[in-house]
Amino acid sequence: MTSKKTPTDSASRREFVKKSALGAAAMLAGYAPAMAKTPQRKTIAHKTAPASVLGANDRLNIGFIGVGGQGFNAHVGTISNHGAEFNAAGVAICDVFNKRRDRAVEKLGITDADAYDDYRGLLERDDVDAVFIGAVDHWHSAIATDAMDAGKHVYCEKPMTRYLHEAFDIYDKTMETGMIFQIGSQYCTEGKWHRAAEMIQAGMIGPLVLGQDSYCRNNPNGEWNYGIDEDSNAENIDWASWLGPVSDRPFSADEYHRWRKYYPYCAGILGDLLAHRIHPLMIATGSPEFPVRVASLGTRKVTPDRDVPDNTQVLAEFASGLTLLVIGSTVNEQGLGQVIRGHEGTLYFSGNSIELRPERPFADLVDQQMEENVEPGVSVPAHVENWLTSIRENTQPNGNIDLSIKAQTIICMAEMSTRLGEMLYFDEETRKMTTGGGREIEPITYGTLELS
Repeated sequence: MTSKKTPTDSASRREFVKKSALGAAAMLAGYAPAMAKTPQRKTIAHKTAPASVLGANDRLNIGFIGVGGQGFNAHVGTISNHGAEFNAAGVAICDVFNKRRDRAVEKLGITDADAYDDYRGLLERDDVDAVFIGAVDHWHSAIATDAMDAGKHVYCEKPMTRYLHEAFDIYDKTMETGMIFQIGSQYCTEGKWHRAAEMIQAGMIGPLVLGQDSYCRNNPNGEWNYGIDEDSNAENIDWASWLGPVSDRPFSADEYHRWRKYYPYCAGILGDLLAHRIHPLMIATGSPEFPVRVASLGTRKVTPDRDVPDNTQVLAEFASGLTLLVIGSTVNEQGLGQVIRGHEGTLYFSGNSIELRPERPFADLVDQQMEENVEPGVSVPAHVENWLTSIRENTQPNGNIDLSIKAQTIICMAEMSTRLGEMLYFDEETRKMTTGGGREIEPITYGTLELS
């Protein structure tokens, strides 16, 4: 027979929840939050420690690999504008496009000798402590693992990698070398998600049930149709190096500048937009998990000038019982509210605010509350500073390797689900995927599908 809660039970539980909330921050301290078609990769001398031993007040010297797009605006721009404040300086850059190299050299005030067309030359410099990776997705893994072998800490733009095996290559290399890895999604440092983690880990909304979010746009001219530099040609751009592990194909200025539209180079909405939603939702749980099951739908009915879907929905299930629902669109801007549902209460997010509303049957246990102006807000400089501080203090940053590998597993499984038409199951011990019937599925990689 089920016993009925007494007023004393309710009061005790309410007091427990309040005390737990105060101690949650302390509890969370333990958790911070094949290339045959390219030239033979030059061996980078392995180092088991950073390029230099840093004190709290030492300047960090930064290298930038890939300085177009976010590589220039978010990476070069942030260090150039906040270098004195962060005690960091950009000392070297690399890009396959000569005009992008020239622009970055001018912005940072460095010399032509500090600009490289092959990232391995940059990694050989003993004066570089850490690198930003802003290259195209299919180069993230090779650059990141080589950088860590060379004793450099890594800030890697999202998504972590193009394919899943590459993400585990980075994960394993981070575990081996002890370098500090930060995923380049500034939402990981947004304060409201970390405050939500404290509330959730304190039991304030009970067992987690469902989290939801979205990233929806509607561009009449088509998403990712960036301008094409008139000097983009095979003489100014090292096309073979840019392609890397992707199958050989003729030079295309459209694919070079608008690569997010094409499957050989990226996963579209999943890797670009939804990475910004999956990471913070997982942070908010306070205890990110690998998914056990992922299903995704993707359609392309409005913008035919691309391979990737213009409308995507993802469902990810975790062993704890939590499910995440994340949707994305580039052809309709109406999204879902940011909500995390628990058995006893629900968190609603708006701007920098969090509202906790009790579920009706638990109104005697859970207090409704509103927290406004939770800082910091969304800020690339704050996210970069978090990485630099973590390097100096040898702590895990907000977009750390544990979070990154689990989020990337969702992203890669979602792409496979969409493209293969399967609901997929994942075993974190074996790193294998199966269908509902138990048939093992080999993760897609370069050359697996026609557009890969």
